[in-house]
Amino acid sequence: MPFYSASLIETVQSEIIRDNTGILECVKEGIGRVIGLGVPHSKRLLPLLSLILPTVLHGLLHYIISSAIQKFVLLILKRKTCNSHLAESTSPVQSMLDAYFPELIANFAASLCSDVLLYPLETVLHRLHIQGTRTIIDNTDLGYEVLPINTQYEGMRDCINTIRQEEGVLGFYKGFGAVIIQYTLHAAVLQITKIIYSTLLQNSV
Repeated sequence: MPFYSASLIETVQSEIIRDNTGILECVKEGIGRVIGLGVPHSKRLLPLLSLILPTVLHGLLHYIISSAIQKFVLLILKRKTCNSHLAESTSPVQSMLDAYFPELIANFAASLCSDVLLYPLETVLHRLHIQGTRTIIDNTDLGYEVLPINTQYEGMRDCINTIRQEEGVLGFYKGFGAVIIQYTLHAAVLQITKIIYSTLLQNSV
């Protein structure tokens, strides 16, 4: 968990104020956060014990939701494939596709649904991990400024209530466009891979 906090800071920290850090800098900062040495601290920095509940809750819910959706989608796809095989004879190419791609599609659907459903909780989790670390991020609205993170959440519940009161429901979905782009590209890669795979199998038969 402390290493997750350190790597998250490295991800969102603005390049303008970032020093030349080594590849193991997040490991150094993670160890420093555990023992309380070598890392800039402030009174707003939440203790690691306060971060256990939201971190474990997010990981557990993500696993449960993704596993359930993956099994459900895979069951539907296999049943559909089985019915099509009974109705008509399939080519060797289609049989190879039916053997591999249902698993990929099920994994895609599981990851997409779990990330979308848990995005509000992930927003809360990220804000709690970053608070008090003197993180400065880019102002994506203007494009040429940086903004300091000056939140003062007391915990998970306070963070949820503050976001809802000050930013509204849409505050939980800030940055959601990146998720849309990510899964759009993911779907495109799956479709292109299927086309290439079908072409190669047809040429080899």
